[in-house]
Amino acid sequence: MKSNEEEITRKNTKQYVKELYSLLMKRPDQSAELLNITDVLLQVYKKIDQVKNPEALVNRLINYIRILASKGRIHFPAPQEDLIIKLGAIGQKAGLNGLYMADFSDKSQFYSPLEKMPRRE
Repeated sequence: MKSNEEEITRKNTKQYVKELYSLLMKRPDQSAELLNITDVLLQVYKKIDQVKNPEALVNRLINYIRILASKGRIHFPAPQEDLIIKLGAIGQKAGLNGLYMADFSDKSQFYSPLEKMPRRE
């Protein structure tokens, strides 16, 4: 059975991901990197209730967002950055449970082999 703290973490994560997704979808500059970020946000939103360690998933999400934002030179206005910081605080609880030497820019880490992954070039 899930602890109360874990339920709060999942609830907060879903709230922050949903808000960030909504804000990013309203942006006029829909680059491939931004579309990939929104795809992954949607995937994390769907999976957060089923994963064993939600903090590790959020940690990978934040690494993915930061790398793609750097690559695509995406600047996040204050409300979006605040949500990313809140998600980062949740991801920090994962400790060393992240993927060692993983390719954080690989979108497929958020999809199972049987799921269709949207391709944004």
